[in-house]
Amino acid sequence: MKFRPCIDIHNGSVKQIVGGTLSDRGNLAEDNFVSEYDAAFYANMYREDGLTGGHIILLNKADSEYYEADLAQAKEALTAFPRGLQIGGGVNLQNAESFLDMQASHVIVTSFVFRDGRIDWDHLKQLVSLVGREHLVLDLSCRFVQDDYYIVTDRWQKVTKQHFSVETLEMLSEYCDEFLVHAVDVEGKTSGIEKQVIQRMGQFQGCPMTYAGGIHSPQDLQYIAKAANETVDYTIGSALDLFGGSIAYKSIVSGEFTGAM
Repeated sequence: MKFRPCIDIHNGSVKQIVGGTLSDRGNLAEDNFVSEYDAAFYANMYREDGLTGGHIILLNKADSEYYEADLAQAKEALTAFPRGLQIGGGVNLQNAESFLDMQASHVIVTSFVFRDGRIDWDHLKQLVSLVGREHLVLDLSCRFVQDDYYIVTDRWQKVTKQHFSVETLEMLSEYCDEFLVHAVDVEGKTSGIEKQVIQRMGQFQGCPMTYAGGIHSPQDLQYIAKAANETVDYTIGSALDLFGGSIAYKSIVSGEFTGAM
């Protein structure tokens, strides 16, 4: 179980947002924090601290007026930390290889592998054939809707018909190297974790997984470690002092915050 850093880019700036407020209309989102530093600043920091396997997420739609600015930030970050970061946001057959050429270690994909709310197996297999399973991370971010957790796509705005479950993880694991799971209902709120999501992740013993959403205390990390037998990595965004929060980034790097867990 280790810390995976993040760089979220929206409207050309490194940000932390409340995940459930993201909207393509007007490029809107409720901001928790807008950084005065660029993405390369954070990438350099993560490289110097030896934090591999973090992710860059482009939060604007590809036809947004801000997408090119997002992309420019991402390129600088990947140049600063070659092969040390993954990247997601609008990845498809047309651009997946270009992100790897920019020296991303993996591409992160959700929307491209879902159509009409269900898994598009043809798209998924085409993507694996193009970039290789070893370079693919499937983002299975989810929300609780009515009776269960469902995978969400299109910058977390569309709810699919696909349950977030152990069965889903097992079914998709042969096509990817890792899973990334944002618990969208608590993403950016620093109000606590989604325990049921973590429990389901902990029941799956396949490829590496990273949980994101709501972490704000040592107790949250202790719960993740226990519920998932220390097999699930974690991301902290809005709660970190790097992004205006109260948790000292250096205490995470040193292990002090978690008690060197």
